[in-house]
Amino acid sequence: MKRDTNGGRRDQGAAREARSARTARARRGTGARPSSEGAARKLSDWPAPANAAGRPPPAGSLVILLADGARPDTLAAALDDGTLPALARLRADGALHTIASAFPSVTGPASAPFLMGRYPGPVGLPGIRWFDRARSAASFPHFARSYVGAELRHVDRDLDPDAPTLFELARPAIGALSMIRRGLSPRARIGAGASFALRAAATHFAGDVDGWLRIDREAGAEVARRVRRERPRVAFASLLGIDKASHAAGHDAPAVRAAMRVVDETAAEIRADAERDGRWERMHLWVVSDHGHSRVCAHEDLADLLRAWGHRTLAHPWVYHLRPPDVAVMVSGNAMAHVYLELGHRERPWWGMLRDRWEPLAEALLARDAVDLVLLPHAANRCEVRARGRGSAMVERRGAGAGTTRYAYRPLTGDPLGLGGELDADARAAYDAAWAGDYPDSLVQIAHLAGAPRSGDVILSAARDWDFRTRYEPIPHVSSHGALHREHMLVPLLLDRPPNGTPRRTVDVMPSALRALGLPVPPGLDGEAFL
Repeated sequence: MKRDTNGGRRDQGAAREARSARTARARRGTGARPSSEGAARKLSDWPAPANAAGRPPPAGSLVILLADGARPDTLAAALDDGTLPALARLRADGALHTIASAFPSVTGPASAPFLMGRYPGPVGLPGIRWFDRARSAASFPHFARSYVGAELRHVDRDLDPDAPTLFELARPAIGALSMIRRGLSPRARIGAGASFALRAAATHFAGDVDGWLRIDREAGAEVARRVRRERPRVAFASLLGIDKASHAAGHDAPAVRAAMRVVDETAAEIRADAERDGRWERMHLWVVSDHGHSRVCAHEDLADLLRAWGHRTLAHPWVYHLRPPDVAVMVSGNAMAHVYLELGHRERPWWGMLRDRWEPLAEALLARDAVDLVLLPHAANRCEVRARGRGSAMVERRGAGAGTTRYAYRPLTGDPLGLGGELDADARAAYDAAWAGDYPDSLVQIAHLAGAPRSGDVILSAARDWDFRTRYEPIPHVSSHGALHREHMLVPLLLDRPPNGTPRRTVDVMPSALRALGLPVPPGLDGEAFL
């Protein structure tokens, strides 16, 4: 087979249980919370539920290893040179594809497609940081959310309660180091206890890349042990070391290879166990990534810039102010940012309302070397895109749901996305039109993020070699992500068997996972199954 290196049903009772759980969460206004169980223990010491060991999955099983921050070219090179023998064996059996991630291409929000089959903005995660204009989720007095730190515990509560997770649809399930945990029982959450949170915080704020690799290694070993003993229907493990090492040393550094070897070791142990006890023929093992990386040569601190221009600016980590701020800057990745204006409005103002006062700010931002694209949402289904020297265009979206939505690109004064002219297309044609350019799948990604209720009034995508944060990073960033550039948006998808369809986007993984497990695919997903 030519490899593409470029580019039993659930019973009705389980379905009712999942719907009831989501309804209860919606009424309470809260979601699942991380468990403190396992305090003062290593990951590998956490006990398995006594009644789960040895129970075979009813119709096969699926393990997804999220290699956070892995670029497709870096992974392919490591496969080719023998660094990753277990993953190379998977490629030989199946296929390695390159697909498009979601915008923003950042850890956390970009995992929503894998676990929910939806783009992150519309389900409530427009970025790793965001401003709560509606005052419906974040707390007084700043009404700002950051998942870097203690507020990580709010992710499940912030998600759309009507959008099911893979953990809710395919039970029993386990998850390791996942920001999204809704549907997991407390004992099924690997890396969610109080002691682990303290350890992760200490590792993060110390900028300890080797410490992250140790955490990955322990988490991977625990996932392998749980899969062997408990036989879950779904296991999802987010291994973070590749991203941390890439930020610190670049995507092709030796530390990144070391982090990739942890993923390889985890896959090797899971497969060896399954082959030994006869489960491999009924198991799927997939390796995915949520975003890429590219070098950073200069930092433009966006919050400091707006302060220098005379704006009282709300930005993390300093979110408490004596006087009310008039703008909020929420950076993710750190190569994208949401800028919120007119913070007193609880309903989202669109650019037509904001233009008279804020057009000079949009023009000034576009003139900065650090800024590549400026996105100005005009309505829930319409967004203006500007690029310095390449003019402006309007992106529009009509309809909802995979297979029914259409996307339009209308040049106004130029072709900022380099799509070659006017376009009116379904999701597949829109993907094809942007695939070879500098902004893969940009038409679809912009349309969904710009119209999301929690997105900013001005959305920025950084220029190459730049990002939007100078201070407060424990690991000084020499590489970054989050923008619409292809180095950030293209990710690998490694499958243990050849698919009978064409993988295109990370949102395609979740419906494909349900198909692989023999489970029904719920309506309303953004992705299309490739199985």
